Amino acid sequence: MTSTRPTGPDGPPGPAARADQLFALQRRERLMDQLRLHGAVRVRDLAQDLSVSELTIRRDIAALADRGLLTRVHGGATLPSALEQEPVRRRRLAMPAFTIGMVVPSLDFYWPQIVSGVRNAAAAHGVNVQLRGSSYDPAEDRRQIVRLTESGRVQGVLLAPNLEGPGMHEMIDWIGRLPVPVVFVERNTPDWTPTPHQLEWVRSDHATGLEMAVRHLHTLGHRHIGLVLSKGSPTSAHLAVGWDRACAGLGLSADFLIRESVALDVPGHRRIIGDILEGCRRSGITALIVHSDPDALSVVQYLTEQGVRVPDDLAIVSYDDEVAHLADPAITAVRPPKALVGRTAVEMMLARLLEGPRRPAQRALILPELMIRASSLPAGPNSVPPHTARRREPA
Repeated sequence: MTSTRPTGPDGPPGPAARADQLFALQRRERLMDQLRLHGAVRVRDLAQDLSVSELTIRRDIAALADRGLLTRVHGGATLPSALEQEPVRRRRLAMPAFTIGMVVPSLDFYWPQIVSGVRNAAAAHGVNVQLRGSSYDPAEDRRQIVRLTESGRVQGVLLAPNLEGPGMHEMIDWIGRLPVPVVFVERNTPDWTPTPHQLEWVRSDHATGLEMAVRHLHTLGHRHIGLVLSKGSPTSAHLAVGWDRACAGLGLSADFLIRESVALDVPGHRRIIGDILEGCRRSGITALIVHSDPDALSVVQYLTEQGVRVPDDLAIVSYDDEVAHLADPAITAVRPPKALVGRTAVEMMLARLLEGPRRPAQRALILPELMIRASSLPAGPNSVPPHTARRREPA
């Protein structure tokens, strides 16, 4: 087969080869941009985004890894860790082979991205992960934690137990006495816990994330804003704190706070949404923040059926950003830093295992992002009265 590239064996590359080199540079710059933003990238996702083969992306990753700009992991790449003070291959030979256990309350909504962050960070450090799925049930949490710790195969555990209800302090005390170090993931303990050592945790700063949503809507001219919190979610308590803080800071009423689940699979969701919208009309609400994405999609779908225009009649912001972009119109959403939470949890645990029990405990809050889309932005300069002129807020 004749080569399509007009290059000689000894001469400089021809125009086609130079174009290929330029495209490779642009691809790799895009790859590094995504890596800096998310902390980890997947070969399959990049291949789809850039319309190239997975083999091409693997070659790009290999080339960047050779320059020390990233760390290759199974199925993708991560940023080099701050713990990496020498090449990965040499460090892996010197570092003990740790195995970390992880127990999460769900293996579908919200948690897969956190687990992915954990696995990518663990792979970058040559650490094994044993994952256990649980439920939002303290008894099941204990059963899965015991299975991991009594196996003798894990040196530390990442946990997201149910800490709701009157048994919270008993559960925290029990976890604090486990024979291996613990890092809570998307959970936090009270400021003081009477355990043998202060427990470490990392979670998204949901309260500030909710405040981002309120201030975004306030900037766009909304002065009557409502909040719908999903029933039974541990995140709701943090969102309520951010709601009160934002409304107090901006001089807004915090009275329109509804605690209901209205996703499409909730029995009677249409009646519940109808009641919420009737409350919005009576209270003059012009913007609604809904937790979480399935509930927000359900609300937008109902509004469309009722002829209510989004965002002209009612602006919508979701909290979670799992599937908010799939709605019509696409929903503005607060995106918790799930993959980074997982990655940080692994790095906390590694530091504890390497430095020992005298290392000071860490507790980390990581800020979410606000992803601004059509559901909160006015259609044009004439869509709102002059006295409530809104400007487009940068993401």
